Amino acid sequence: MGFLGFLLLGLIAGALAKLILPGKQGGGWLITLLLGVIGALLGGWLGGLIFNAPLQDFFSLQTWLLAIGGSILVLLIYGLIVGRKSKA
Repeated sequence: MGFLGFLLLGLIAGALAKLILPGKQGGGWLITLLLGVIGALLGGWLGGLIFNAPLQDFFSLQTWLLAIGGSILVLLIYGLIVGRKSKA
């Protein structure tokens, strides 16, 4: 998968993760892109480590599911960090 494909995957995975999670998450499209790319990296790494899943195809269902799952995890962690800072 090329660099632009990876960015597109991260952006869409981050946006879907924001739609899936309940409540209001802060951040605009740039934060969504960054969290999505980090989540796609995390999901791909964990998928390769745990499930030995090959993740080279952009249109593969397992690539998308792992990227969205990783984005949800990163978004939850981001919410915990930002939520704690705003309460203090």
